[in-house]
Formats: sequence, structure tokens, C-alpha cells
Amino acid sequence: MQNDKTNILKSYLNYSKSQKIGVIMLFAIIIILQGYYFFYNFDVPKIDVKAKESWLSNQKSIDSLKFLAANSKNKTTIYPFNPNFITDFKGYKLGMKVAEIDRLLAFRKENKYVNSAEEFQIVTKISDSLLNAISPYFKFPEWAKNKKSNYQVYSKKDFYSKEKMVVLDINTATKEDLMKVYGIGDKISDRILNEKEKYGCFVSMEQINNIWGLTPEVIEKLNASFIIKSISNVKKININSASSKDLTKFPFFNYQLAKDIVTYRSMNGDIKIEDLTKIKGFPVDKIKIIALYLEF
Repeated sequence: MQNDKTNILKSYLNYSKSQKIGVIMLFAIIIILQGYYFFYNFDVPKIDVKAKESWLSNQKSIDSLKFLAANSKNKTTIYPFNPNFITDFKGYKLGMKVAEIDRLLAFRKENKYVNSAEEFQIVTKISDSLLNAISPYFKFPEWAKNKKSNYQVYSKKDFYSKEKMVVLDINTATKEDLMKVYGIGDKISDRILNEKEKYGCFVSMEQINNIWGLTPEVIEKLNASFIIKSISNVKKININSASSKDLTKFPFFNYQLAKDIVTYRSMNGDIKIEDLTKIKGFPVDKIKIIALYLEF
């Protein structure tokens, strides 16, 4: 052991001046770090209770500001809506948390409806600030406003029949008529009218299903509020005389199908309604609708 210490000392004495300084600095750093470890207080500082309470009180304001910021950034106009029919996307846009949206959806799966802003908060557990921000846009049926008890169970039939509903012809409906349906705003109403304009008129309410942006709930309400009464303005195309270019203008036909129709026509003569299923690529699942737009 004595020899080992002597050897280490001899080795140190043989170091150059810069090596000796390096060894001394290394020992100095080790001593400093050891001292810091033993004397520094690593305990987690206690949270100031008053500061915590102040932070929690500001959270309500944060919820409201997030809602206002999101809508001002997107420059989205919010139209009155029935909160019973909020979708995941709609809830997200309003500033609701996933858990809050899930509580509402679970409540609705039980075939129940909220009839006031207060009941909406009880079910979803949203903050007061967020409720104050979005509740002015809530639109409940008149009969629901007079209900005294919460969480009553209603069938969908009862929910709509309580209000006097006038069923209109969707082909003569105005933008204002469409926007009276919960869930339909300015953009979606324009989308419906533009779709109708492409065909001159709708021949089946099934065509509503093809309009982008309509949720199943909104489609259900449209079918309850509108029907097809007249198709006098329908734009018909003569399948036996139209060129492939003219056929491609028909919304149901793409370029390839238009070519296949003309090819079939040139090889087999005039097309009859029963021949449509024989044409390659023809959308047979929509044949009943398409046939109403064709002349033979």
C-alpha cells in the first residue's frame, strides 16, 4: 500500500506544470460540487396558497378569452343553435373540452334533452365564463323554455311536434327558410341552394345526403322540414343526342362515363332506361334519381 502511494506521488511529480494545474483544478471542482450537494436545500418550494387561488380565479377568464380569440381569429359568425345537437367539431370550435362534449353526447344517447343554459352547464360541467360566452347563442324551442323540471325524457317525435312545423317544398325554399333549421347557417344554406341550382331542382331528398358539411342530425331535420313537391324546373339532358362534352356537364357523369355512354350509343343505337345498367361504370345505385334528369 505504501509503495502504491509512493508511486502515485512520483507520477504526480513527473507531470508537467500544466498537467499539475489541471489535476488541482479537477480536485477543486469535485470539492465545490460536493459542498453544493451537502449544503443546498433541494426541497420543493411550497406553493403560495394565495397565488394558487388567484390563478384558479383567472382560469374562468382564460376560458372566455380562448373562446373569443378562437372565433375572432377564424372570423366565424356564430348563428343561434340548439345546444342539444352540438357535434364534436362544433363543441371544439366553441371552446369546449373533450370531456365536456362527451358528457353531452352521453346524455343525448339516453334520449334526453337540456332545456336551458343552466341544464347545459349541469350536464357538461363547463365553466361559468364559457357558458356566459356561448349561451347567448343558444336557441331552444318555445315549449322547452316553459318546462319546470330538468332531465325529462322526450322522444325525437315529441321534440319536434311541440313546435308547429310547416313542411315546405325544398325546391322553392329560400335561404331564410333553410336557416330556420337548427344547424344550418349562412354557408351551408348557400351550399344547398347552389347544389339545387346545378340540377334546376332536386328530384329526391336523398340528394341532400351528398352535400358536404351536413351532419346526420341536420339531414334528419331537413327531411322533417322539407319535401319534394314539384320538379317542374328540372334540367333534363337527352342521353341519345347529347355529345360527350355535354354529358360531362351533368353532375352525375364524369369524362370517362360520358365516353362510355357515347360508345354504347354508337354500337347499340338509342339508349332506353333499361339499358343504363348495361353501360360500363354507370352508377346503378343512383339510377332512380339520374333517370329523372334524362330524356330518352
